[in-house]
Amino acid sequence: MAQIHPSSIVDSRAQLADDVVVGPFCLIGPDVVIGSGTVLNSHVTVAGRTRIGKNNRIFQNAAVGCEPQDKKYQGEDTALEIGDDNVIRENCTISIGTVQDHGITRIGSRNLFMANVHIAHDCQVGSDTIIANNVAIAGHVLIEDFVILGGQAAVHQFCHLGRNAMIGGAAGVLRDVPPYVICSGNPAAPHGLNLVGLRRHGFSQECLFKLKSAYKALYREGNLVADAGREIEDLYEGCDEHTLRHLKHFHDFVVGSERGVIR
Repeated sequence: MAQIHPSSIVDSRAQLADDVVVGPFCLIGPDVVIGSGTVLNSHVTVAGRTRIGKNNRIFQNAAVGCEPQDKKYQGEDTALEIGDDNVIRENCTISIGTVQDHGITRIGSRNLFMANVHIAHDCQVGSDTIIANNVAIAGHVLIEDFVILGGQAAVHQFCHLGRNAMIGGAAGVLRDVPPYVICSGNPAAPHGLNLVGLRRHGFSQECLFKLKSAYKALYREGNLVADAGREIEDLYEGCDEHTLRHLKHFHDFVVGSERGVIR
């Protein structure tokens, strides 16, 4: 039986695993499913058709599964899915999706959302990300695994942030950020590869060398994106499987960007 503080209101139709802890003054709606080991600290609202996985920690005044801040939303049956082992700190807001997209907002696992983070409708956030205080993520944004966003950064709707990218504090992200790249400023501009982060994640020296060459082709030689893409393809020869996978991801991200990458 879930441990529910007597001051909290949990709809009888909500589905809570037996070891879920619901602290004081929480509100949980009828279409909510919460997995084993998850703890709601206090004053947490979980609404909408929201499914939360295992071992998540949600802190004071978070609003999870709230209605989209979008005038087009008219109460349609849309959803939010959150994975396992996430930490969602004070005052975070995470919206359900809209029918104008796929109707669902998704959050992966092992993410840290610091205080006052806003994740808007229809965002797709991977796993192992760190999103610092007061970051605002607009609707329809795709964030891949291992991305780090510095405090007070803002991401424009429909942007795509590649894996292992690092976005500096107070950055204004108006275009796609390629994987493995550091950027900062408003509008955000590239400032090299996230070498410290890549080494921490076990990227080999060969892989780093090839990615540096790919970055140079895109940013240091005055190439158009199509020309840079062809130069990056020339780097495939002789790569081991690990290096080739990451190099291809960089290439495919840049060449396939619909919004255009930061420059």
